[in-house]
Amino acid sequence: MGGKTRRTARKRTAKKVTVVCRCEEVTEDEIRRAIREGHQTLEQIKRKLRTGMGHCQGRGCLRIIAQMVEEETGFPASEQKLPTSRPPLKPLPLDLLARYDGE
Repeated sequence: MGGKTRRTARKRTAKKVTVVCRCEEVTEDEIRRAIREGHQTLEQIKRKLRTGMGHCQGRGCLRIIAQMVEEETGFPASEQKLPTSRPPLKPLPLDLLARYDGE
C-alpha cells in the first residue's frame, strides 16, 4: 500500500512538459524562456534552439512558435517572417544514383 501512495504523490508533483519542436525536442518552456531573454524573431529562436532545423524543416512547429512570440511580445504571428527553409542535404542527379555500385 505504501508504494501506491508514493506513485500517486509523484504524479501530483510531476511537471507537465510540452514539446513544441518534435524534431529537435524543444519544449514550450525553453522557447518562452528564449523569447523573454530577447530572442523575439523566429530566426533568432531558430539560431538559439535549432527549432525548424529538423526533418520537417519547421512545418510542424514554426507557426506554433510564432503564436508564442505573439503571446509574449504582442507582435502578430501573421506579420512574422518565417525563416528560410534549407534542405539538409544537397540534391543528387538521378543518373549519378543509378550508376552507384555500393562502394
